Amino acid sequence: MRVDDFDFELPPERIALRPVRPRDSARMLCVRGDGMTDAHVRDLPGLLNPGDCLVFNDTRVIPAQLDGVKLGGRARIGATLHKRIDLRRWQAFVRNARRLRLGDVIDFGADVFADVEARGADGSITLAFQGTDPVELLLERAGTMPLPPYIAAKRAIDAADREDYQTRFAQKDGAVAAPTASLHFTDDLMAGLADAGIEHAMLTLHVGAGTFLPVKADDTADHQMHAEWGRIDADTAARLNAVRGRGNRVIAVGTTVLRLIESAARENGQIAPFEGDTSIFITPGYRFRAVDGLMTNFHLPRSTLFMLVSALMGLDVMKAAYAYAVENEYRFYSYGDSSLLLP
Repeated sequence: MRVDDFDFELPPERIALRPVRPRDSARMLCVRGDGMTDAHVRDLPGLLNPGDCLVFNDTRVIPAQLDGVKLGGRARIGATLHKRIDLRRWQAFVRNARRLRLGDVIDFGADVFADVEARGADGSITLAFQGTDPVELLLERAGTMPLPPYIAAKRAIDAADREDYQTRFAQKDGAVAAPTASLHFTDDLMAGLADAGIEHAMLTLHVGAGTFLPVKADDTADHQMHAEWGRIDADTAARLNAVRGRGNRVIAVGTTVLRLIESAARENGQIAPFEGDTSIFITPGYRFRAVDGLMTNFHLPRSTLFMLVSALMGLDVMKAAYAYAVENEYRFYSYGDSSLLLP
C-alpha cells in the first residue's frame, strides 16, 4: 500500500508533553466495529467481559540516551541505544555520525567511554562500551530517558520522566522506549479489573528506538522494520490459549504486545512459546491469528503503528476515529490518551 494512504492532519498541539495525573484519568476512545464512544481508562473494568485477559509488556526502559564528544576532536555526538548485541555492545542511532570513523572513542561523561566498532547498512553504529562495569550501571551514570523525538524536541528531559516514562509493570531491563499503553494503569485500576473478573498476563518485548523511525519508503512493501527481542514463556502461552479456548478474548495492551503475540501464533491461532527477535510488520490485509482486541495510545501520521491499528480495524474506520479524536482534543502519542479497539 502507499504510505500516503496513512497520512492525516495532526495539529502539533495535540501531541502531549506530559501525562495526566492520576494515570487512569486519561481519556479513552472506544471503537467497536465502526462505532465510537468516549470513556476514560478507569472505565475499563466495565468495558470488558469477565474472563477476558489483558496482556502487558513487563520490559523496563533504561536511560539509553547518551550525549558526548569524540576524543581527539570537538564533535558533539548523541547516541540512542536501540538493540543489545551482547554484554558490552549495543547498536545505536547516532546524531552527527558522519563525524565518526571506526576505532574512534566517544566520551559520554561520568567516566563512560565507548569505541565505534561498526557501521550498519541501516545507518546505525555499533558501540562497544569500555571497562568491566555492567552497561546498565554505565547508563545509570551517564544516560537520560530516551523520550520520543516528538517530545524531546519541544522540552528538556527532566527528573520527572524517570518515573513518568516507566510502567507499573516494568521488571526486565532492556527497552529504549516505553510500552506506552501500559502507562495508564494504576493499582486502583488493576484492583477494579480483578474485581470484575478480568485476568492479566505478562510477556516481554524490549522496545527499540526503531519504533520512532519515520517510514521513508513510498510503499509499505519497501519498509524494513528493525528487529526487537521478545519472550513468551510456556505457561503464559498456555494461559492465553485457554482464554481463547473457552470463548473469551485476549486483549493486547499496546502494539508491542500485539506484535509479539502475533509473532508467536501459529496458523491455527495457537500461541506457541517464543524467544528471539521479531521484525513483524503488520499492515492492512494481515490476518490476525491470536489477538482479539487492542488498547493503545494515538499514533502519528504515516507511522508503522497507525498502519497496524488500520490493519486491525480497517483504514477508513481508523481515519474516522482519529479525525474524531483530533476534533475532540484527545491527546496523542506516548504521554497522551488511549483507545480501546475491538474489531
